[in-house]
Amino acid sequence: MDDIPFHELEEESTTENKVVITVVGKDRIGIIAAITSCLAERQVNIEDITQKILGEYFTMILVGDISQCPVSLAELHRDLNHKGEEIGVKVYMQHASIFRAMHRI
Repeated sequence: MDDIPFHELEEESTTENKVVITVVGKDRIGIIAAITSCLAERQVNIEDITQKILGEYFTMILVGDISQCPVSLAELHRDLNHKGEEIGVKVYMQHASIFRAMHRI
Protein backbone atom coordinates (compact mmCIF):
# COMPACT_ATOMS: atom_id res chain seq x y z
CA MET A 1 0.00 0.00 0.00
CA ASP A 2 2.99 2.32 0.50
CA ASP A 3 3.61 2.30 -3.26
CA ILE A 4 0.22 3.85 -4.09
CA PRO A 5 0.25 7.66 -4.44
CA PHE A 6 -1.97 9.45 -1.91
CA HIS A 7 -4.23 10.97 -4.62
CA GLU A 8 -5.00 7.48 -5.92
CA LEU A 9 -5.96 6.31 -2.42
CA GLU A 10 -8.32 9.27 -2.20
CA GLU A 11 -9.87 8.35 -5.57
CA GLU A 12 -10.37 4.74 -4.45
CA SER A 13 -12.17 5.80 -1.27
CA THR A 14 -14.55 7.97 -3.29
CA THR A 15 -15.44 5.04 -5.58
CA GLU A 16 -15.90 2.49 -2.79
CA ASN A 17 -19.70 2.60 -2.97
CA LYS A 18 -20.14 3.58 -6.60
CA VAL A 19 -21.22 1.72 -9.72
CA VAL A 20 -21.12 2.74 -13.36
CA ILE A 21 -24.19 1.66 -15.32
CA THR A 22 -24.41 1.82 -19.09
CA VAL A 23 -27.67 1.36 -21.01
CA VAL A 24 -27.84 0.95 -24.79
CA GLY A 25 -30.60 0.00 -27.19
CA LYS A 26 -33.14 1.16 -29.69
CA ASP A 27 -34.78 4.37 -28.49
CA ARG A 28 -38.26 4.14 -27.02
CA ILE A 29 -40.37 5.97 -24.48
CA GLY A 30 -39.71 5.14 -20.82
CA ILE A 31 -36.13 3.83 -20.79
CA ILE A 32 -34.84 6.39 -18.30
CA ALA A 33 -37.93 6.02 -16.13
CA ALA A 34 -37.69 2.22 -16.03
CA ILE A 35 -33.99 2.09 -15.16
CA THR A 36 -34.03 4.93 -12.63
CA SER A 37 -37.16 3.52 -10.95
CA CYS A 38 -35.42 0.15 -10.61
CA LEU A 39 -32.47 1.91 -8.98
CA ALA A 40 -34.68 4.01 -6.68
CA GLU A 41 -36.52 0.89 -5.47
CA ARG A 42 -33.13 -0.47 -4.38
CA GLN A 43 -32.02 2.77 -2.69
CA VAL A 44 -29.32 3.53 -5.30
CA ASN A 45 -28.70 7.28 -5.46
CA ILE A 46 -27.93 8.59 -8.95
CA GLU A 47 -24.97 10.96 -8.64
CA ASP A 48 -24.36 11.65 -12.30
CA ILE A 49 -26.22 10.79 -15.48
CA THR A 50 -25.88 11.50 -19.16
CA GLN A 51 -27.93 10.25 -22.07
CA LYS A 52 -27.85 10.71 -25.81
CA ILE A 53 -29.90 9.65 -28.79
CA LEU A 54 -27.69 8.58 -31.69
CA GLY A 55 -29.96 8.16 -34.69
CA GLU A 56 -32.46 5.55 -33.55
CA TYR A 57 -30.29 4.35 -30.66
CA PHE A 58 -30.39 5.39 -27.02
CA THR A 59 -27.29 5.50 -24.81
CA MET A 60 -27.06 6.36 -21.12
CA ILE A 61 -24.26 6.27 -18.60
CA LEU A 62 -24.85 6.88 -14.93
CA VAL A 63 -22.92 6.75 -11.69
CA GLY A 64 -24.83 5.42 -8.72
CA ASP A 65 -24.07 5.39 -5.00
CA ILE A 66 -24.86 1.92 -3.62
CA SER A 67 -24.03 2.67 0.03
CA GLN A 68 -27.73 2.39 1.02
CA CYS A 69 -28.59 -0.48 -1.34
CA PRO A 70 -29.94 -3.43 0.67
CA VAL A 71 -29.18 -6.03 -2.02
CA SER A 72 -25.86 -7.46 -3.22
CA LEU A 73 -24.14 -6.19 -6.36
CA ALA A 74 -24.96 -9.49 -8.06
CA GLU A 75 -28.66 -9.10 -7.24
CA LEU A 76 -28.70 -5.47 -8.36
CA HIS A 77 -27.01 -6.46 -11.62
CA ARG A 78 -29.54 -9.26 -12.14
CA ASP A 79 -32.47 -6.92 -11.46
CA LEU A 80 -31.13 -4.31 -13.90
CA ASN A 81 -30.57 -6.96 -16.58
CA HIS A 82 -34.12 -8.22 -16.09
CA LYS A 83 -35.51 -4.68 -16.37
CA GLY A 84 -33.41 -4.14 -19.49
CA GLU A 85 -34.81 -7.31 -21.08
CA GLU A 86 -38.35 -6.13 -20.27
CA ILE A 87 -37.85 -2.83 -22.10
CA GLY A 88 -35.57 -4.07 -24.88
CA VAL A 89 -32.20 -2.57 -23.91
CA LYS A 90 -28.86 -3.92 -22.71
CA VAL A 91 -27.73 -2.85 -19.25
CA TYR A 92 -24.09 -3.15 -18.15
CA MET A 93 -22.93 -2.51 -14.59
CA GLN A 94 -19.44 -2.32 -13.11
CA HIS A 95 -18.14 -1.31 -9.74
CA ALA A 96 -16.55 2.13 -10.21
CA SER A 97 -13.14 0.91 -9.02
CA ILE A 98 -13.09 -1.70 -11.80
CA PHE A 99 -14.29 0.85 -14.35
CA ARG A 100 -11.54 3.25 -13.25
CA ALA A 101 -8.84 0.56 -13.42
CA MET A 102 -9.92 -0.50 -16.92
CA HIS A 103 -9.84 3.09 -18.21
CA ARG A 104 -6.65 4.26 -16.49
CA ILE A 105 -3.90 5.39 -18.84
